[in-house]
Amino acid sequence: MELALRKRGFHHDLNMRLATEIQDETTQPYRVAQPTTHQSHEIPEDPARGQTEISQHLALAAQATNDAVRVWSVNTGALSWPQGLHALLGYSPSPATADIGFWQKQLHPQDRARTAASIRDALAGDSDHWTGEYRFRHLDGTYLDLLERASIVRDSLGQPIQLVGSLMDITARKQLQDQLVRSQKMEAFGQLAGGVAHDFNNFLTTILGYSDLLLDELDTKDEIAEHIREIRGAASRASTLTGQLLAFSRKHPLAPAVVEINSFLTNLERSLLRLLGEDISVQCNFARSGLHAKVDPGQLTQIILNLVVNARDAMPGGGCLALETGSVAIEPSDDHDCSLEELAAGDYVVISVTDNGSGMTEEVQQHLFEPFFTTKGEGHGSGLGLATSYGIVRQSGGHICVESELGKGTTVKIFLPKLPAPPPPSYKKPGAKRLPTGTETILVLEDDISVRHLAVRVLRSLGYEVLEAANGDDAQQLIARRNGKKIHLLLTDMVLPQMSGRCFADWMNKTNPETKIVFISGYLQESLNPGDQRDQEMFFLPKPFDQEQLAGKIREALDA
Repeated sequence: MELALRKRGFHHDLNMRLATEIQDETTQPYRVAQPTTHQSHEIPEDPARGQTEISQHLALAAQATNDAVRVWSVNTGALSWPQGLHALLGYSPSPATADIGFWQKQLHPQDRARTAASIRDALAGDSDHWTGEYRFRHLDGTYLDLLERASIVRDSLGQPIQLVGSLMDITARKQLQDQLVRSQKMEAFGQLAGGVAHDFNNFLTTILGYSDLLLDELDTKDEIAEHIREIRGAASRASTLTGQLLAFSRKHPLAPAVVEINSFLTNLERSLLRLLGEDISVQCNFARSGLHAKVDPGQLTQIILNLVVNARDAMPGGGCLALETGSVAIEPSDDHDCSLEELAAGDYVVISVTDNGSGMTEEVQQHLFEPFFTTKGEGHGSGLGLATSYGIVRQSGGHICVESELGKGTTVKIFLPKLPAPPPPSYKKPGAKRLPTGTETILVLEDDISVRHLAVRVLRSLGYEVLEAANGDDAQQLIARRNGKKIHLLLTDMVLPQMSGRCFADWMNKTNPETKIVFISGYLQESLNPGDQRDQEMFFLPKPFDQEQLAGKIREALDA
C-alpha cells in the first residue's frame, strides 16, 4: 500500500513539474492530463525546494530505466533533453540538438513519414497521449529501435503546446521479434513442403521406376530410349528440387556419415577452382588436427558449392576466397556474435567461407535464409540455396550464420557438432554392378496403385515371390488365406487409408515376429502422427526411389 501511494505521489509530482515548465514558457492557460486515481499530496511551501525534489525523483527514474526524455515546444520548434541525450543516444547538448529538426533528421528515412503522420494526427485530435516506435540514429551511426510514450500538453482551447516524451531502447526486443517471425515463416514453409511431398514423390517414384524398366527392355541406342532417358533426367532433377524443399524444412531424411572435414574440403578444391574461374584465388587454412563431424556428405557438398557460387557472384571483378576450418568449445553462457539462435553447449567444428566481394546490407542479411529470397537477377537463382543449407545444417545439429559488411565482403560460418575419429573401415571386395536377387516372399502394402505395381514388377523380376495389397484390411485377409505360410518381408507405406503402415507393422510383429519390415514414404517423419512414426533403427526407403535403391534396401533388410 505504501509503495502504491509513493507511485501516485511521483506521478502527481511529474504533472506538477510539467505544468510549471509550461508556465515558464507561455502565458496562455493550459491543461494537463491527470492520473485516473487521485492522491492528495502536500505541496512544499518552498517552490524551489519542491522543484529540486521533483528533479531528483526524475533523475533517479531516468537512471533506473536508462530512458531519454525530450520536451518539444510545438509552436516554436524548440527541443530540450532533460535526460538521456548522451547516455542513450550518444549526443552532447548543443545548439544543434535544441531544435526539432535534429530529432527529425536522426529518424530512419523509412520511418520519418510514418512517424510524422502519426504525431500530426495525435496533435490534431484531442488526445493527451501519443505512442510510437521508430528507428533513431545513434552518434556512432547505428540505429536504435525506440519506443516513445509521450504526453501532449494543451491550452484551454485544446491546442497543443508541448509534447513530452520518454524514449525507451527496445532494440533487443525487436531483434527477438524479428527472429521469431523469421522462424515462424520458415516453419510454415516447411509444413507446406511436407504437405505436398507425399503425392509428388509418388509421381516421381513411378516416373523413375518405369523409365528404368523401359530402358532395360529397349535397345540403349534406340531413339525412343534416348527420349526416355530425357524423361528420367527431368524426374531426377525434380527429385533433387523436392529434396531441397524438404531439407529447408529440416525434416528431410538425410544419410549422415562421419566425415573428416579437412579431407572433404581438400577433395572439393578442384571443383571449387572450376566454379570460380581464373580471376579468383582460393586460400585454404585448415586446422592441423583431424576434425570429424556427422553430416550427409552429398548435402554438405551442395552447401559448400552453393556458398562458393554466391562468393563468385559477389566478386565479378575477381578477388579471393578463403576456406578455413577450426574447432570451438561453446559454453552455456557464451554470447555468439553472428548467431541468430543459441548453440547448445559442446564442441563444434567450424567451416568458414570468406570472400572480399561486394558484401550485403543489414536488410538483405535479415532475409538471407528465407525461401525464394535472392538478390540475383531473374533466371539466375531459385532463392533456395541458403534456405536449404540452413535446414540441412540445423537438422545435423549445427548452425549456420553470416557476417557481412557492404563493400568489404562476407563470411559464412557453419558449426557442426564435433565427433571423435571413427575406426578405419574394413576392406570390402568390389563386386559386379548388378541388382541383388532373392527367392523370399514379400508382401507389398501400398495404396498408390502406380507405386505398388512398380514395386511388385521390380521385385518379381529379381526372383522374389510377391504379394500385394492396397490397405491393411486386404493385407490381413490375404495373410489369413495363406494358412500360416511364411512372409519373409513386409514393404509398406507409412501412410495408408483405414490403418497406417506403422500400425499394420506392429500387428505383423505380433502375429509374425520373424517378418522383416521396410517402410517407404514421401512424407516427412515429423508430419506423421506420433504413433505412426518409425523408430530410427527401422529400415526406411524414402520416396522417390529407383529399382536399384529398392533392390538394395530389400536385400539389406532380409540379410540383417
